[in-house]
Amino acid sequence: MKRIAVAALALMAIGASHRVAAQDVQQEAYKQKREELVKELQQTQSALSDLRAQRVQLQARIENVIAQMMQQRAQALLMSNESNALQQLDAMLTSSQDNLLAQRDRFTTIADAVRRRSGSMLVVLLRADSSTGPGQILGNATLQVDNAQVDSRSYTVTANSALRQGAVDQVYRADVLPTSHTVTLQITVNGQPMTQTMNVTAAGETVTYVQFAVRNGQVVPSTWTSRGTTPF
Repeated sequence: MKRIAVAALALMAIGASHRVAAQDVQQEAYKQKREELVKELQQTQSALSDLRAQRVQLQARIENVIAQMMQQRAQALLMSNESNALQQLDAMLTSSQDNLLAQRDRFTTIADAVRRRSGSMLVVLLRADSSTGPGQILGNATLQVDNAQVDSRSYTVTANSALRQGAVDQVYRADVLPTSHTVTLQITVNGQPMTQTMNVTAAGETVTYVQFAVRNGQVVPSTWTSRGTTPF
């Protein structure tokens, strides 16, 4: 019997080690995928910045050329056929306009590519349970996303009254990368500071909602996702 028990324990230990190894492999794969997405987005944004700089340079060069050509044509008109000079100037202006339109189309295409690669939005809401009555008072609140402060609030008597009547405070709304994010709310409830943290994973082309509801002096987090843009 002792040998059977030892063998069973050994099999359980081997199974546990296999599960831990599988979890490590999954975590490493997720980390690599996240780094690849972030790198691709950074590269796309860098390319967009380069094209914007090129556009500014091109516009400056075109305007300079147009100014020089107009000056030259104005002088040439005094000694040459006016109709000929105006036709050439019109052709040059038309060519310049076509170049600017082509650049605009390139910028539009790149901007669309950036939006498609991210397409994730994070919305953070704050509610106060109306059933708690006037005894529950919210004070100052600070919101952090990925360990960076993004907003702060100071709830007045009027704001507390509105929350008790069912109002919802949209504390944060912004485009984010389609990866995992940490949302932390620090708030004073009835004079007591409280901290609540929620980890969420934002999917592409999806709005991810994080709601902090203050109920009976406690902060209760929840989350859901939507393909739309409104919280309800």
